[in-house]
Amino acid sequence: MQERSSVAELVIVLRRELDRYSPGGKLPSSRALVDRFRVSPVTVSRALAQLAAEGLVVTRPGAGAFRARPRPSAAPAGDTSWQEVALSADGAADLVPRSVDASGVLVSLAAPPPGVVEFNGGYLHPSLQPERAMAAALARAGRRPGAWGRPPVEGLPELREWFARGIGGAITAAEVLITAGGQSALATALRALAPPGTPVLVESPTYPGMLAIARAAGLRPVPVPVDADGVRPALLADAFRATGARVFVCQPLFQNPTGAVLAPERRGEVLRIARAAGAFVVEDDFVRRLVHEDAGPLPAPLAADDPDGVVVHVCSLTKATSPSFRVSALAAHGPVLDRLRAIQVVDTFFVPRPLQEAALELVGSPAWPRHLRAVSAELKARRDALTSALRLRLPEISLAHVPSGGYHLWTRLPEGVGGTSQAFGSGGEAALTAAALRAGVAITPGRPYFSAEPPAAHVRLSFAAVANVGEIAEGVRRLRTAWLEVRGR
Repeated sequence: MQERSSVAELVIVLRRELDRYSPGGKLPSSRALVDRFRVSPVTVSRALAQLAAEGLVVTRPGAGAFRARPRPSAAPAGDTSWQEVALSADGAADLVPRSVDASGVLVSLAAPPPGVVEFNGGYLHPSLQPERAMAAALARAGRRPGAWGRPPVEGLPELREWFARGIGGAITAAEVLITAGGQSALATALRALAPPGTPVLVESPTYPGMLAIARAAGLRPVPVPVDADGVRPALLADAFRATGARVFVCQPLFQNPTGAVLAPERRGEVLRIARAAGAFVVEDDFVRRLVHEDAGPLPAPLAADDPDGVVVHVCSLTKATSPSFRVSALAAHGPVLDRLRAIQVVDTFFVPRPLQEAALELVGSPAWPRHLRAVSAELKARRDALTSALRLRLPEISLAHVPSGGYHLWTRLPEGVGGTSQAFGSGGEAALTAAALRAGVAITPGRPYFSAEPPAAHVRLSFAAVANVGEIAEGVRRLRTAWLEVRGR
């Protein structure tokens, strides 16, 4: 973290000083910069690399760094207005439009401005990521024989075996495909299982990225309500009968955003209902490795109790490591596996072998279980800090369920906040989100998590992307300021 800060500060200083040099002029040597700014050679190298990437500096091996010459004037912008007609006409015959609204996904991917508390993040803060272990694993992986060769399209056998053991049940390595992150795996599954124009059943509320995938594939998401025990089986059965859907996408463990865990008595019922409908269940097991320290034994994945091939299982290493460590698995029984493999190969060929080798090195190292234990303890501490701060400073917000896994809390705003209350005015979620950002804290509105009209206004608050529990307390204090502003006090 200190190295990153030093690089950013050095970049700012050097960028400001570039005007001292004429185009093509040589900058001070790396050694001179190290002595002047009292930083490491690595910091200087990274700062110059960033300036080179910005087109401000040119580096020449053995010669040094030089101020870049001005770029030629940009050509006049072309007229792209024709695309509006072409893209609209292209989807005119689609039963379900394939236009993609990525706003719900970008909320958790976009980095907030400096100084803003990040309650909207979807990944671990860098201080929680196993950066040293990943770097060491990548270095070892690069030295493995054949590490830069072409891997099997299904993935490395050893990595498929590791994922199969984690899923359990009758799943074997031969039934696992290695994919480039959970989002890619979900996209492959939906394309394989549902033709364009058909309905797909989804939990309500659910992960906005999955809704975006479905709509981009020309599918029609149909909501099935979730309560504290997961999806409601009676409503699931009703939805299958009413729509004729052949796919249901769910997150049985620490569901996003509610944090619900599918109750034991509902697990078999969900599989039975799907089997009777001749439908697949896509199980997104996205945060099994982000369990909190106080959680009891976790239920096995649905795929572990599914001999009939109803479940298509998705799991990933990304949430427990880094957003750039995009290694995941897609597992299925029966003929559907061939269709999944075909789409995977056509879309991406294969996951880069060095990344697969690094994943094997990481999960096979002593650092891996230590990392999981440390994250488990830290997430519990952060969850408790956020819960306590909300109950103390924002008792008006309802917090019905405190999960024992995952990285966020799902809160419900008072009645009317979604748009009917005079105190909040129209668009209460949006107003609170905007006021929060002005106060220096980024939050996630609940509307993108619903495929139809939401029953109430909600806000999702992540505690994984912040620096520490102190920042959580400060974030809730700022959120209180925003709350009072919207209420007009």
